[in-house]
Amino acid sequence: MQSIMDVETKYMQRCLQLALLGDGYTAPNPLVGAVVVHGDTMIGEGFHQHFGQAHAERNAIFSVKQPELLKNATLYVNLEPCSHYGKTPPCANLIIEKGIPCVVIGTIDPNPKVSGKGIQMLKDAGIETYVGVLEEKCRELNKRFFTFQEQKRPFIVLKWAQTIDGYIDRIRSNVSEHPLSISNEITRQLTHKMRSENQAIMVSTNTVLLDNPSLTVRNWVGKTPVRITLDRQGRIPQDYHLLDGSVPTLVFTEIQQPKLANVEYIQIDFKEEGLQGILKKIFERNIHSVLVEGGAQLLNSFIAENLWDEANVEVAPIEIGSGITAPVMTCQPVNRKNFDGHEWLHYYNTKKTIK
Repeated sequence: MQSIMDVETKYMQRCLQLALLGDGYTAPNPLVGAVVVHGDTMIGEGFHQHFGQAHAERNAIFSVKQPELLKNATLYVNLEPCSHYGKTPPCANLIIEKGIPCVVIGTIDPNPKVSGKGIQMLKDAGIETYVGVLEEKCRELNKRFFTFQEQKRPFIVLKWAQTIDGYIDRIRSNVSEHPLSISNEITRQLTHKMRSENQAIMVSTNTVLLDNPSLTVRNWVGKTPVRITLDRQGRIPQDYHLLDGSVPTLVFTEIQQPKLANVEYIQIDFKEEGLQGILKKIFERNIHSVLVEGGAQLLNSFIAENLWDEANVEVAPIEIGSGITAPVMTCQPVNRKNFDGHEWLHYYNTKKTIK
C-alpha cells in the first residue's frame, strides 16, 4: 500500500514531466505542470504551453470531463498558483471558484507579485494547502526563473566545443576561411536544443566577424533566442546575418549606431560597466537566461570573473596541433556523456559571485 508521501511524490513527478513539455516556449514565464486527482484516479492534467497563454492549473481544470468531481478532488502543481492579473486571470481565483478542496504545491513562486500570496488566498478560502513536495526538483526545473527572480540577474550558461588537444578553432583572419568543424550530428542537435532552452544567445564581435553566424535554432524544434553581441566600435557590417532583423537582437556598443529593424543598440562604457553592467542591462529587458557560445576571449572573461552558472563543453576526438586555445574550467565536471566518441562535460558553478 502506498503512503501519502509516495502518492504526493508520484503526482508531483507527473507535474514536472508535463511542465517540461513547455520548455523553450514559456519564457520569461516558468515551466509549470498540473494534475487533478479524484480518489486514486487522475482525471485531468495540463501544462503552461506558451508565454501569454493559459496557465497549467487552468488547462488541467478545464481538461476534466466531469467538472462535478472537482469538489472532491486534489490539484497538484509544481509552482504556487498565481494570485495576480497578468496576461491571464489568477489561477488561485479559479481554484477557489471551482471548489477544489485540496491543493498540493511543489514550491513557492519567487516572483514578488505572487510569493506566498496565492497560497494565502487558498488557505483563506478554506482550501487544504500543502507546500514542499519534491521542492528541490521543482526549483531545479525552473532554475532560470528562480535565479532571475531571487538574484535579479539572468542565468548564465557557457558552451563551447574543442579538440582533444585543447583548441576551439584554427587561427583565421577573415570570414572566407571556414571555421573548424568540431561537433558531430548529435552534439550539433544538443547545441541547438540548448539555444531553444535559453532566452538569449551571446557571442563576441570577433565570432560574428569571422563566422557571420545566424545564431538561430535549426537542428531542434523550438524558439530562436534573442541574439546578443558586444560590438564596442561598430565593426559588424550591416549586411551580416546578426543584423538582418529576422530575430530580436541586442548590440552593446560604445558608439552611436544607425537604427536597424529589430536591432537595439545599447550604449555603455565597457571599461566602467564591464560584464556586470551588460548583465544588468539584459536583466532590465526581462531576459532570464543567456547562452554564451564564444569566442574564447568572451568565455574566458565570464570564467575569470566567475559570472556563470553552468557550462557545457564538448571535447571531440580531433587533434590540430595549434590554433585558438580553448577556455579552461577551474572545477571538475558534475557529469560526463559520450556521443559517438565526442565527450560532453557538464559543469555547475558552486562558487558564484554574481550579484
